[in-house]
Amino acid sequence: MCQVFIRHTSASLTINENADPTVRKDFETYFNKIAPENDPDYLHNDEGSDDMPAHLKSSLLGSSVLIPIYNGRMAFGTWQGIYLCEHRDAGGERELVITAWGM
Repeated sequence: MCQVFIRHTSASLTINENADPTVRKDFETYFNKIAPENDPDYLHNDEGSDDMPAHLKSSLLGSSVLIPIYNGRMAFGTWQGIYLCEHRDAGGERELVITAWGM
């Protein structure tokens, strides 16, 4: 097994189709609709109008993915890949922790 974990609260990880770039664009469009910037109801806005929406998006997608390893390789489906989803307009460096175990 391989676990990938992101050590941040305003970025996330998920597995989805990784062949067609319009999927990533549609992800962004959808999440911007459900957690928009500049919402006057957000109380947490000290770090900018994109910060609270980033935390919400990160919580919806999650901070880790778990991938089985088969014959020494991650056993993704044909079209699958890991997305590191940056939810801030300028998120900066991100740190991942990757752990592999088993036979």
